[in-house]
Amino acid sequence: MQDLVKGICATLGDMRCLCLIFCLVLIGCNTPSPHFRGQAATRIAVNDSVFDVRLRWHLAEAIRVNPQYAPRFGPIRDRAGLAMALVSGCSVTKVLGDQALATGRIACPDRKAPIERLNTGCQLLPGAAAKAGYPVFRCRIASSAVRRAE
Repeated sequence: MQDLVKGICATLGDMRCLCLIFCLVLIGCNTPSPHFRGQAATRIAVNDSVFDVRLRWHLAEAIRVNPQYAPRFGPIRDRAGLAMALVSGCSVTKVLGDQALATGRIACPDRKAPIERLNTGCQLLPGAAAKAGYPVFRCRIASSAVRRAE
């Protein structure tokens, strides 16, 4: 692998090689983890955070895809949990991760119907959704909507 990179850099020149490496690194920014590979992503926005949400079995993965200052995981965790709940239609019992990637456990014994509806106070913003091309929600996050991991 190292010889391949050296050969490409020798052919392209140092600056072009750096640009190529930078572009290849950026391609992997919203790549799902191995457990969620092959699962279709649903793009959704919750309170100015945009997520690609993937579902598999009783787990959900939310990758934040918009540039946003996020100094701590707390506010992002709540938004990611709501995004997972809105996409899956089930309640989210635990959310772990960091500001960029969150994994949640969804509680939906019967995959056809959720065990409870979230009382999140979410409203679909029709104008924003039409411009963005994906659902955009403005939500009042209820403290009981997402239970925090301990």
